[in-house]
Amino acid sequence: MLDKTLTFILAGGIGSRLAPLTTDRAKPAVPFGGKYRIIDFTLTNCLHSGLHRILVMTQYKSHSLQKHLRDGWSIFNPELGQFVTTVPAQMRKDNSWYQGTADAIYQNLYLLERSDAEWVVILSGDHIYRMDYATMLKTHQQSEADVTIACMEVGLSEANAFGIVELNNQGRITDFFEKPENPKPIPGDPNHAMASMGIYIFSKELLIKSLNEDHQIPDSGHDFGHDILPRLIQSHRVQAHRFGAIEGRVSPDRYWRDVGTLDSYFEANMDLLNPVPSLDLYQTDWPIRTYQPQTPPARTVPGRSGTEGVFINSILGGGSVISGAAISHSVLFPGVTIRDESLIQNSILFHGVTVGEHVQIQNAIIDKNVNIPAGEEIGVDLEKDRQRFTVSEKGVVVVPQGYCFE
Repeated sequence: MLDKTLTFILAGGIGSRLAPLTTDRAKPAVPFGGKYRIIDFTLTNCLHSGLHRILVMTQYKSHSLQKHLRDGWSIFNPELGQFVTTVPAQMRKDNSWYQGTADAIYQNLYLLERSDAEWVVILSGDHIYRMDYATMLKTHQQSEADVTIACMEVGLSEANAFGIVELNNQGRITDFFEKPENPKPIPGDPNHAMASMGIYIFSKELLIKSLNEDHQIPDSGHDFGHDILPRLIQSHRVQAHRFGAIEGRVSPDRYWRDVGTLDSYFEANMDLLNPVPSLDLYQTDWPIRTYQPQTPPARTVPGRSGTEGVFINSILGGGSVISGAAISHSVLFPGVTIRDESLIQNSILFHGVTVGEHVQIQNAIIDKNVNIPAGEEIGVDLEKDRQRFTVSEKGVVVVPQGYCFE
């Protein structure tokens, strides 16, 4: 079944709620966890699930994403029919860019029509999780479904941010509501709703037929959640695959995060620092693959004042040097330098950040290649920070890439 499956990864979103991290990069290319890019988690799932025919649909500011895929994911053998191929928006069907998730695939319908695949897996490139798609394909086949949707329980208070499904006793989806104002709880569980994870399996012929029909509807938003799936539920067998119910060792933590806002992105990174991490990056039978540059080892050294470098409950990327500074509960990417008597707490520092002496940073995200001068304070006075940086709803200060201090 796996060798008859074609995978689409939707990776063209603007990610406006993640600005300024998405000012110069697509959301799936945003760095995560001290080493990775967000899209690495979806691609790793494909790799370990045996899905090796992958089309990545790019659009918005895709250069860094395409470079990352070239450098880190040119691992498959095209002579065996394996590939990770980027597909930029080409206006093959219309004179516009992709108008929705379904439109992204419709505009590249020729890739489906010429494929010998029987099934199509549709994934998002901007979620953090570990999942075996092969078990979902088994659910799809064994239930004789026309469409299968991966689902998970979410708290009712946050359910209006998701597509919410209703199920019968056989796991068949009977209704679908995209981001409803008043989501319905799971029967017998008033505190949770069943949410779509944005992971779909279609039979190829049904997908082609559905996309063509959707394109003929004048007021369609050409979106799977808003348009395609609600219609198919009324006429076809649409099955739910419960995330974590079958995967067992693959996703024992049942961790899945849509890091679509600055606060959710920040919190997902901080989750990695829990004593027992919510997502175990050290699971040896499901390692997360990425592009990793050649760097010298990371180290701590005494500063000029004689103060020892201190590193507590943090992630430290290769090539980083902590010189007489104190780092606590933070995520540092490769090539970070932090100098004498500086204090970094509850923060994320991207590749190539340099921090001068006597700097204090807390509750902040510092994007790539920022040189922070001696004596600077970030995250200490939020009113001052709001005048020069983006500050999230929960008070996380974000310094944009290449920012120059006066």
